Amino acid sequence: MTTVDYEKNVPVLGSYEVVVAGAGPAGICAAVAAARSGARVALVERYGVLGGNLTAGYVGPILGMVGSGTMRDELMALLGVPENDMIGEVGVAHDMEQAKRVLAEFVSCENLDVFLQTPVVDALMAGASLEGLLVATKEGLRAMEGKIVIDATGDGDVAWFAGAPVEKGRADGLMQPVTLEFTLDGVDESRAVACIGDVDDVELNGERFLDYCARCARQGLLPEQLAAVRLHRTTHPGQRQVNTTQRNGIDATCVRALYSSELELRRQIDILVHFFRENLPGYEKCRCIASGATLGVRETRRVMGEYTVTAEELAAGKRFPDVAVHKAEFIVDIHNPEGAGQAEERIQYVMPYDLPYRCFVPLKVENLLTAGRCISGTHRAHASYRVMSICMAMGEAVGMAAALCVREGCTPRTLDVKKLQAALESKGVDLYSK
Repeated sequence: MTTVDYEKNVPVLGSYEVVVAGAGPAGICAAVAAARSGARVALVERYGVLGGNLTAGYVGPILGMVGSGTMRDELMALLGVPENDMIGEVGVAHDMEQAKRVLAEFVSCENLDVFLQTPVVDALMAGASLEGLLVATKEGLRAMEGKIVIDATGDGDVAWFAGAPVEKGRADGLMQPVTLEFTLDGVDESRAVACIGDVDDVELNGERFLDYCARCARQGLLPEQLAAVRLHRTTHPGQRQVNTTQRNGIDATCVRALYSSELELRRQIDILVHFFRENLPGYEKCRCIASGATLGVRETRRVMGEYTVTAEELAAGKRFPDVAVHKAEFIVDIHNPEGAGQAEERIQYVMPYDLPYRCFVPLKVENLLTAGRCISGTHRAHASYRVMSICMAMGEAVGMAAALCVREGCTPRTLDVKKLQAALESKGVDLYSK
C-alpha cells in the first residue's frame, strides 16, 4: 500500500479521567458506571445515536444472562423487556426507536460528557502507555486525553491502534457472518409462526420449521445461506424481528468489504419478505418497516489479555478468584462462517460461568481496558460471551475498575481486584452465589 507523510498539531477536545470508546451495550454501561463512581468521563461514539446494536444495529431480543444486581437488570427494565431469558424462549425484541431516547437519558448523568459522530482514528501513546485518543470531528482531528481508556468498540479498534496483540476468527481465519436485522409488521399473530433460532423445534404444518426452511432452500425458494430463518416476537403484537440475512467470508474491519455486504444484505431483505408473503401462513401482508443502520457484526478482533477464556471453561461453569462478571450464560453460538445455520453439528450449552478481570486487561499496553465482544477469549468462547446481556455486565465491571484505577493512582494491570469486587458487591452485584 502506498503511504503519505502527514503531520499536524491537534487541539485537545478534552481531558478526562476515563475515556470510553464506543457507546454500545458495553460502552454505555462502562461510562455510566465510571461516572457514578465519581470519575470524570467522556463517552465517544462514531454514530449519531447511542446503543450500538441495541439501536443502530437493530438487534433483538437481548440475549444471555448474568448474575443478579448488574446494570443489565436496570437496562432491561428501562427498555421494557425485564422478563427476557437467556435464549429467547419467552424474551421479545425491544422497541428500537424508543431505545434511542431511553439510552440517551440513561447516559445523561453527572460527570459524563457524550460526543456523538466522533469516531476514534488513533491511539495517543507514550511508549507502552495509552494517554488518550485521536478522534475525528466536523471541526477536524482532536485529541481526547484520558488517564484510563476503555475500548468498547466491539472491533477492538483502540487496542489495535495502541499495538495490543489481537486474534481474529477460528484457526483458518474465517469469522462468523455479518447480518442486517430487520423488523416486519402486518403479521397475523393467530396464524404466524415464531422461531428463536437453531435450538427451536417449532413446527409449521407438521414439519419442523427450520427443516422446512432448509427444504425450501434446497428447492431454490430461498438462497442457500438464508436457510436458517429466525423470527422473534417483539414488544408489539403483529411484528417479527428477523435475524436471517447473512454474508460469509467478510472481515468487517476491512473497509472495502462493507459496501458490497450492505448492498447484498439489503437485497436479501427483499428476497425474504417476498418468501414470507408467498409461503408462510400469517405473513401474507407483512412488510419491512425498519432495519439496521449498520451491519450486524458478530466477530472481528479479540484483544489478547492477561487471561484468555476458553469454551471448555465456559461449558464447565468455571469460577475464577478474580471474578468480575458472575453467572454469565449463553450457548456457544457459532453462526456458520461457510454456510447457513450453525458451524458445529451440536450446539454447545454452558453452565453459568465467571469472566475473570484479567480477560479485560490487554497485554503490552498500559492504561487500557476492554469490554464487550473484543475481550480476551478463544473463537469458541467468544461465541458465548459476545451477546448483549453479558456485554452490559462487562461494561459495568470495567467502568468501575477504571474509576478505581484513577482513585488509587494505579494501572488496570496493578489494580487490587478485591477492591473492585467489593465495589461491585456494594452496588448489589452478585459475584459468588452458587
